[in-house]
Amino acid sequence: MEPIAHVAGRAIPFGRKNVDTDVIIPAHWLKTITREGLGKGAFEAVKKEPGNVFADPEYAGAPILIAGDNFGCGSSREHAAWALLDMGITCVIAPSFSDIFSGNAFKNGILTVALPQQAIDRLLEVAKTDPVDIDLETQTVTTRFQDRFAFEIDPFRKHCLLNGLDEVGLTMAQGETISAHEAKTRAELPFLARTPASVD
Repeated sequence: MEPIAHVAGRAIPFGRKNVDTDVIIPAHWLKTITREGLGKGAFEAVKKEPGNVFADPEYAGAPILIAGDNFGCGSSREHAAWALLDMGITCVIAPSFSDIFSGNAFKNGILTVALPQQAIDRLLEVAKTDPVDIDLETQTVTTRFQDRFAFEIDPFRKHCLLNGLDEVGLTMAQGETISAHEAKTRAELPFLARTPASVD
């Protein structure tokens, strides 16, 4: 997982409320055996709407998505986070998120930032013409117009995102402790380390 300390650039001013995971990535895309290419199916139904924001070349490759309340509701499909990553999105800003989506996003290295609706409305306006800046270390979202919005984040999630630690990374970081425990176990309970006799 790539570390996230600072995300800056154009933000897609989506703003729609109650966007469920089926809207983020439709069910027929779940048959894939790889995460790559899911970005093509992301927001498939929305992309068919005339004048939709995802068709605007101004936002091509934007690393930030600004959404509405209850983003990521619906099913628990982790593919929703994979599809956003494949689009290049590493931060989603919304008034609130589904707990399951928020957890999946975190485990895949996507920063979810919850801000009051008034702040979202302001960022949606700014995003139409100018970039947005998110600093995870200071927990702030800023714009070049002196807007500054503070956000809360679980300290453990902040630590993991700043250091690029997923569940495997967290385990690997405890390598010395694990090795010491295994050595102690072998010394105190040697019978656990015995290899069963082969049967002819």
